[in-house]
Amino acid sequence: MNSNEVRRVAVIGGSRIPFARAYTSYRDQTTQDLMVASLKGLVEKYRLQGETLGDVSLGAVTKHTSDWNLARESVLGSGLDPHTPAFDIQRACGTSLEAAILIGLKIANGMIDSGIGAGVDSVSDAPIVYPRSYQKILVASMTGRSLGQKLKPWLGLRPRHFKPLAPGVTEPRTGLSMGESCELMAREWQVSREDQDKLALESHLKAAAAMADGWYDDQLTEHCGLKADNNVRANSSMESLAKLKPVFDRSETGTMTAGNSTPLTDGSSAVLLASEDWARERGLPVQAYLSFGKAAAVDFVGGEGLLMAPTRAVSEMLLQAGLQLQDFDFYEIHEAFAAQALCTLKAWESEEFCREKLGRDTALGSIDRDKMNVKGGSVAIGHPFGATGGRVLMTMAELLAEKGSGRGLISICTGGGMGVTAILER
Repeated sequence: MNSNEVRRVAVIGGSRIPFARAYTSYRDQTTQDLMVASLKGLVEKYRLQGETLGDVSLGAVTKHTSDWNLARESVLGSGLDPHTPAFDIQRACGTSLEAAILIGLKIANGMIDSGIGAGVDSVSDAPIVYPRSYQKILVASMTGRSLGQKLKPWLGLRPRHFKPLAPGVTEPRTGLSMGESCELMAREWQVSREDQDKLALESHLKAAAAMADGWYDDQLTEHCGLKADNNVRANSSMESLAKLKPVFDRSETGTMTAGNSTPLTDGSSAVLLASEDWARERGLPVQAYLSFGKAAAVDFVGGEGLLMAPTRAVSEMLLQAGLQLQDFDFYEIHEAFAAQALCTLKAWESEEFCREKLGRDTALGSIDRDKMNVKGGSVAIGHPFGATGGRVLMTMAELLAEKGSGRGLISICTGGGMGVTAILER
């Protein structure tokens, strides 16, 4: 550890490959292929070929057992000096933001001068496993000492053992998927289907406008012939969204559809962070500074909303920073589902919730929606679980750099009833 004075953490910028709907452009790519592509893009963008960085942190929510050292293997293929260390982490949908926060802490503490926070996920390359009972047969045969002991377990082999188990996003402790859990939240907070569709439409139109203006061009590294996120719908409308049927609660009370939820997505992202001195020595302009980060959790098994933890994380972070919810120029609120973002906003506006759940005397209040996800959100752009935090972080940094000053709030909900949040300033 280093006991020197805390240093400011500079966000230099980021690179990501275009996000793609699962089983489309990246269907033949591995998770590592996708991660290496974003790292290579970052290395090229900031002329880091052969450079030794202090550390790299990255991860994926779904990966093969052979990817046990995904971070280090990805770095070895990135163009960075092989002496650059790396480590894997995983905090569900907040993975790459958490990775950036950890790298930022090392920089602030003086342990390192530069590093990368990154993340990746590929539904197209999700691991397919077989039942536990089949695994037991294999282990029993493998550990048998005699030929008879090795052959006997196979007498129990049945056709059902060959039925693969596809990975899912179901919470083990509740048996509910994220979508099913969010439907319960939407019902509790009385978030209407119309309001969800409206937020989804805004997400698509903002993202489409940003793409048309070339705003994302500097962040994107072309991969497999894909030059832009392929889920964004410039022709989306309230009429087309209204025609879609609910997918998580198929009864007449269901409100969440494929149109107002994030699609299954493949993609990766990487963000370069450094001390001011390191950036200055290399002539790299600083886009923004990462000043605060916070993670929190809720008791979703006990009845709290699965995706409501950002409400707690933001509240605690604001207290530490001495700020109000309204003290920001931009808000990047991850849209796991349109309903989730709207529930979060309603909770911050509720005096009862803020008093009973957050321990505050008054409500946090409302935000200026014109400042939220101004270049589109996850519903439109897509949500590769481990990569979204990096996308949001580089977007916020670029917004602040473009403005020339200001402050931005980032809020990401995750599986397991957790939330990861951060503050950027310039």
